[in-house]
Amino acid sequence: MPKPLQASVLLAPLRRLSYWRAFTDERERIMSQFTFNDGNIPWKRLDGIDHLLFSVLDIDDRNVLHVLFKLSANQRIVLHRHCALNKTFVIQGEHRLYHANGELKDVRPAGSYTVSPPADEPHREGGGDQDVVVLFTIYDREGPLYEILDDDSNVVATLSTNDFVSFYDRKP
Repeated sequence: MPKPLQASVLLAPLRRLSYWRAFTDERERIMSQFTFNDGNIPWKRLDGIDHLLFSVLDIDDRNVLHVLFKLSANQRIVLHRHCALNKTFVIQGEHRLYHANGELKDVRPAGSYTVSPPADEPHREGGGDQDVVVLFTIYDREGPLYEILDDDSNVVATLSTNDFVSFYDRKP
């Protein structure tokens, strides 16, 4: 006859879950007390795109781009579409994504990591109550990495790997 399980064995997973929630809450509280110092980052602007700064950190020999984007607090950048795989990590602030109609689509707090395949659906991005800094890893492909759209979703410009290469200050 099997031995009955003790209550402590049955409750162990709940205790671990409770510990994890407490740990996560504490991590979020601690992270919210710190601000990422971006004072030494060589930010650049793209003509015609307001509320966006960027810095190309690296382009490796496989043409994988590592780019920091800084989006202004409580603002939205131009409507656009991602044509390449993007992986993002939110370093500071809250990364907000909006549908083309302006409706809030997603909110990604500091510490969020997201994998976003190419998508036909256009969107806007912006910061929450403070400027958001997001590390993008962008995987090269033939053709544009991003399509910049007007308010009627017509393509008005594209950004390719070569465009980012022109902004890259390769250091020895």
